[in-house]
Amino acid sequence: MDAAAPYAGLTPETVLDALERAGLRGDGRLLALNSYENRVYQVWLEDGSSVVAKFYRPGRWSDAQILEEHAFVLELAERETPAVPPLAAEGRTLSEHAGFRFAVFPRRGGRTPELDRRDTLEWIGRFIGRIHAVGAATSFRSRPLLDIAAFGDEPRAFLLASNFIPPDLLAAWKAVTQQALAGIRHCHERAGKVKSIRLHGDCHPGNILWTDEGPHFVDLDDARMGPAAQDLWMLLSGDRASMNRQLSDVLAGYEDFAELDRRELHLIEALRSLRLIHYSAWIARRWDDPAFPAAFPWFNTQRYWQDRILELREQIALMEESPLNP
Repeated sequence: MDAAAPYAGLTPETVLDALERAGLRGDGRLLALNSYENRVYQVWLEDGSSVVAKFYRPGRWSDAQILEEHAFVLELAERETPAVPPLAAEGRTLSEHAGFRFAVFPRRGGRTPELDRRDTLEWIGRFIGRIHAVGAATSFRSRPLLDIAAFGDEPRAFLLASNFIPPDLLAAWKAVTQQALAGIRHCHERAGKVKSIRLHGDCHPGNILWTDEGPHFVDLDDARMGPAAQDLWMLLSGDRASMNRQLSDVLAGYEDFAELDRRELHLIEALRSLRLIHYSAWIARRWDDPAFPAAFPWFNTQRYWQDRILELREQIALMEESPLNP
C-alpha cells in the first residue's frame, strides 16, 4: 500500500466488489461522503435501500482496535443509546477486500444540531451522559489513552522535525507551544487525578446528527480512554458567560445519567489546547495524501501558522483563568 496515496486502489469497482463480498449487491450508484481520515461512501443496493461503507485508513488502527470500537458502539446500541453500530456479515463487523479493511453501517440521516437552543444542548447532554455511563463500566484494552504525550508532546516534536513551519515563525511557534504545554500540565495538576473512561473521542457537532426524534452519534473512529470533559468541551463556544450557560444546559441533561467530576472543569481549555496542537500535526502527517492539500489549501501558508501562534497565546491566557462555573 502506497503510504503517500493509500486509497489509490480504492476505485468504485473495488468498493462495489467489497460490498458484494459482504453479501450486499450494489446497483452501481455510490456517493463519497465527507471524510478525510478514512474513505466513506453511501452505496445504493439493488433493493433500493442504501448503506454506508467505511474503508479504514491503512496502518492507522489494528484489527483489535477497530473491533474494540465496534464492540463499544454495539454495546451502546444494546443499551438503547442512539449510536449507529456496524452491520455484521457472517458474524463479523470488520471485513477485508483488496487490501482494504472496511465496515458497513445502516444509513442514518440527520442535520446539524442547533446549539443555540438550550433544549437541544440539554438533550445532547442527556445522551452523552448515557454514553459515559456505559463507557465507565469497563476499559478499552487496545485503544489508546488521550494524554499530554500523545496529543501534545509527540505532535509538537513531529512538527518541529518537519519543514512545515516557516523559518521566520519557527522560534515563536516553538516558544508558544512550549508555554502552552506548561499551561496544560498546570491545568492537569489543578484537576488532580481524574477517572479515564471510554469516550466518543471526537464529539463535535458534525458527528451528531439531529432528527425530530433527537440526536444520534456517528463516527467513533477516535474512541479512546480519557476524561469525560473531552466529549463536552467541543459543544462550548463564545465568551465565558456563553460557555457557562452552554455547559449548564449540557449538564442539566448529562447528570441525569452520569456525574461529572467538577475537577474536570480545569481541563476544558487544556483539552482544547491539546487539540489545536494535535490538529496541525494531523494535517501535516497526511499532507502526502492528495485529499489533504485539496481540502486544506490554507494549511501550508504563512497566515496559517501566524494564526496558530495567536490562537495558542489566547489559550495560554484562558488556561490561567479560573475554570468555568456552570
